[in-house]
Amino acid sequence: MGPKNAPESGPENGRENRRESDVDVVADVVGDGVGDVVNVALVVACTEAEGPGRRFALWVQGCPLRCPGCCNPEFLPFGGGEKRPVTDVIAAIDAARALGIEGVSLLGGEPTSQAAAMARIAEASQGMGLSVMVYSGFTREALTNRHDDDVDRLLAATDLLVDGPYVEAERTTERRFIGSTNQVLHRLTARALRPDPRLDEGNSIELRLTTDKSGAQVLTVNGWPLFGANTR
Repeated sequence: MGPKNAPESGPENGRENRRESDVDVVADVVGDGVGDVVNVALVVACTEAEGPGRRFALWVQGCPLRCPGCCNPEFLPFGGGEKRPVTDVIAAIDAARALGIEGVSLLGGEPTSQAAAMARIAEASQGMGLSVMVYSGFTREALTNRHDDDVDRLLAATDLLVDGPYVEAERTTERRFIGSTNQVLHRLTARALRPDPRLDEGNSIELRLTTDKSGAQVLTVNGWPLFGANTR
């Protein structure tokens, strides 16, 4: 299963299969103003299950990977989700600071498939003094080798990166915030290099019961070692 202290680097994995029109599909979903709108699957304004400390968690809709056993299969299609202006998301993050958040976690779906919007959100979050944690199904090396300006901007505004595809045969519940043993936690900034014992703690799940605009009750479940974040 691997040590609870996640390594700084790890083996690359050849299972990174992208759909041939990934960028085109994302552009179709979010519109012509790519970077101004983000296709959102789920937001939890304050959670302690998706990264160290209290965090604003944003799951994007859409992923070009099809990892068997994916924890969020309903977030894979690029259709669906809710189109939200990036400025609205940034405003929501700012408002969540009143809840005592110390960071933002970007999950999915695949955050780098909407890299322009994610970069703006990450940069704004760091500008508020918040840390940024990104979960990607692509390895850090693969992302860097794209030489994509928006992906590079996102990585430059990321403190903690969990990378690599989910490999069902290597599923683990022992390493916090890690789904399978091939995945690696990269500490990309001086802030992230500071010792943080919370990264060695056990996994957790959270359940929230809320009422939507129609008056129906909605149960939101997120955290590890669940098979994904869901609303019911």
